[in-house]
Amino acid sequence: MKLSDFDFDLPERLIATRPARPRSSARLLVAQGDRIADAVVRDLGDWLRPGDRLVLNDTKVIPARLSGLRRRDGAEGPTEARIEVTLLEPQADGSWSALVKPLKKVRDGEEITFSSDLAAVLETRDDGRARLRFNLAGDDFDAALAKAGAMPLPPYIAAKRPADARDHEDYQTVWARNAGAVAAPTASLHFDTDLLDRLAAQGIGFTHVTLHVGAGTFLPVKVEDVTAHRMHAEWGEVSATAAAEIAATKAAGHRVIPVGTTALRLIETAARDTGAIAPWEGETDIFIYPGFDFRVTDALMTNFHLPKSTLMMLVSALMGQQRVRDIYAHAIAREYRFFSYGDASLLIP
Repeated sequence: MKLSDFDFDLPERLIATRPARPRSSARLLVAQGDRIADAVVRDLGDWLRPGDRLVLNDTKVIPARLSGLRRRDGAEGPTEARIEVTLLEPQADGSWSALVKPLKKVRDGEEITFSSDLAAVLETRDDGRARLRFNLAGDDFDAALAKAGAMPLPPYIAAKRPADARDHEDYQTVWARNAGAVAAPTASLHFDTDLLDRLAAQGIGFTHVTLHVGAGTFLPVKVEDVTAHRMHAEWGEVSATAAAEIAATKAAGHRVIPVGTTALRLIETAARDTGAIAPWEGETDIFIYPGFDFRVTDALMTNFHLPKSTLMMLVSALMGQQRVRDIYAHAIAREYRFFSYGDASLLIP
C-alpha cells in the first residue's frame, strides 16, 4: 500500500480560509451505497433515522499560538528577539511542551514575555521541541492565555492569512467544554444549536467523548509504505456513560455515526481489546488504513482531507479506495470547499 495511492490533485481555490455562515449552511456530500447526493448540512436529518446516535468530540481548542519577546542584557546593551510559540500539550509536572521559533534565539533558563500578565521560562529542549514553564497556572493561566493567544489555525490557512478575532468563535464547536486541543475537530464546526435541536426532535441521540487533537494531526506521512507510518499519540476518554449509550444503540440495531475522524478513532480505540465499546481513558495512537476492522462505526460525517494524509487512509478504510477516489472527484468537480473550514461529507458504507 503506497503513499501515492492516496494522492489527488486539488485546485488551490477550493481550500477554504473562512467557514460558511451560518455553520449549517455548508454543503454536504452524501455517499451511500453507490449513490452520491449533493445536500446541505442543515438537511442532515434527511439522511438519518430515529435511533441513530451521533458521537461528538467535546474537546475545546486553546488559543495555543503566542508571540513574545526574549530580552537579554549584553556588553553592548539590551537586545530583544521576537519568539513565536505554539503550545502542544501540558505535562504532568505543570510545564508545557511547545514548538518555539526560532529556538536557537532562546537559551535554557531564559524568559519569554507574551503580555503584561503572561511569561514563560524555557526549561529544556529535545528533538526540536521545548519545555516551557509559565508564571501562571489554573484559571489565571487560562485567562491570560485567552487574552494573549491566537487560535492555532492549520498551516494551509495560516499561510494565507493570520488568525483573528473571528477565529476564536469559528474554530470552536458549539459544545466544546474540555480544554486541551490545539486543533479543532473540524467536522463538528458545521453544527449550530438550531440543527442540534431539530435532530434531537427527530429522535437522533448524541454522545460526547473527548479526544484532545494534537498538532501532530498536521504532520505529513513521510514513508512510501504507509503501513510503516507511526501515528502521534493523543489523549482521549470514553466515559462509562458514553460507552453505555453507544452499546445500547448498537444492541437496538441503530447506527453509531461519529462526527469527525477524531471521534471515530477514539471509539474504535475503546473497542479494540474486546471488539465491543467499553469505557476507556489514555493516549491513543491508533492508525486506521484499508483493511481495518471497524467494530463500532456504522457511518462517518467528516470534512474533505489533505492528499496523502492519514485521514485519507481512514476514509478509504471505511468506504474503499476506489469509492473514495470517486467521491473526491465528484467533490472537486462540484467545487466543494476543502479542509478545516470547508464543506462536509456523510459517508455511509
